[in-house]
Amino acid sequence: MKVAARIKFKVNSIQPGRIFKYSDLGVSRNEYGAAAKTLSRLVKEKAVKRLSTGVFYKPKTTAFGELGPSENERIRPYLFNGRKRIAYVTGAALFNQLSLTTQVPKDIDLASRSKRPASKVGNIKIRFVKSYANVNNKNYNLLGILDALKDFKKIPDLNKKSAIKRIKAMIDELTDREKKDLVKYALDYPPRARAFLGALLESIKIEQRESLVTLKQSLNPLSSYSIGVGQYILQNSKTWFIE
Repeated sequence: MKVAARIKFKVNSIQPGRIFKYSDLGVSRNEYGAAAKTLSRLVKEKAVKRLSTGVFYKPKTTAFGELGPSENERIRPYLFNGRKRIAYVTGAALFNQLSLTTQVPKDIDLASRSKRPASKVGNIKIRFVKSYANVNNKNYNLLGILDALKDFKKIPDLNKKSAIKRIKAMIDELTDREKKDLVKYALDYPPRARAFLGALLESIKIEQRESLVTLKQSLNPLSSYSIGVGQYILQNSKTWFIE
């Protein structure tokens, strides 16, 4: 099957409103020229629309007119390489998703191992920050929790007591394996995140005492960590050098 016919077949199988890139069409590098010409023709025919360079979508027609892709769909190409997750939402957008703040940011931060220049998709500005670990489908939610601990003081419109209760509930819902992995990834985070995690794990009375020992030993007992919570919110804050 020729490149043009193969691309048309692939595009026809894509759900309307779904974003796709060259990599989603099974196009090899030496076929990019032919693929670009085929997609340009499809754009002229209005079978597909170009969202940004190398990023396309099939428009979805409803009784109310034509709909573009949702915000989540617009950022999906930056989160995955094919089916492999390479990034995750962090920053203010993540904290909103985790119900730690009611503020909805205009821009979205994505964390990945390889930092890239800022990009714009429609009205959404996407900024890239360096993740503390390689990102995959199994760990991105754990890294999100650690990001919330690391940036706790920076979260806008934050009710600290409610936020800690929410984060403790998220950690408590993790499996034992996930809790161990959470501690493993935390060792690559700043000490304030490790101290905060240790205090929270201790307060929910986890059974893996060795995890608490590992976190405590990673901290400098002569240092203190400013998180903005005291014993009135987190009773064991002093034992974890938190102020």
